[in-house]
Amino acid sequence: MMPPVSKPSVLARRWPGAGLAAAVTLLAACSSAPPAPAPEQPGSAKPLSGEAVGKRWNLLLLGTHERLTLPEPAYFRIAPDGRISGSDGCNRFTGKASLGDKQRINVEELATTRKACPALDDAQRVTDMLENAYRYLIDHDRLVLFGPDSRVIGGWRRAD
Repeated sequence: MMPPVSKPSVLARRWPGAGLAAAVTLLAACSSAPPAPAPEQPGSAKPLSGEAVGKRWNLLLLGTHERLTLPEPAYFRIAPDGRISGSDGCNRFTGKASLGDKQRINVEELATTRKACPALDDAQRVTDMLENAYRYLIDHDRLVLFGPDSRVIGGWRRAD
């Protein structure tokens, strides 16, 4: 014996899918959660701008007074897309930089080449300074980096 077959309702015969649409509308009306933000598309980040971006900055001082003697000049450059690149005086590096309100700076994901050099410890101190930078200040052709405790951790001079 076959089970009884139910007949579709009049509403379902006139508007196929009306039951599903009504259920979705009812569920949406009952939801109290705000709509989820659209996922960020690659390349949609706001470009960086300001005096620190697009210029080459050469190392001047480590801390407030220490000058380093390195095999090659230490420098960095921040691109408008947030990439940071340069040299720590021995090895080349690349990473990500972000600039925020109140001269906030964040440098992360630094990757360096692994070339041996006699001043490797001092070169590491240069990359450590960049990774520990919390704020920056630009005065004429100088860029000063501050740590999270507001102490000066290094100074750079804009290359002309």
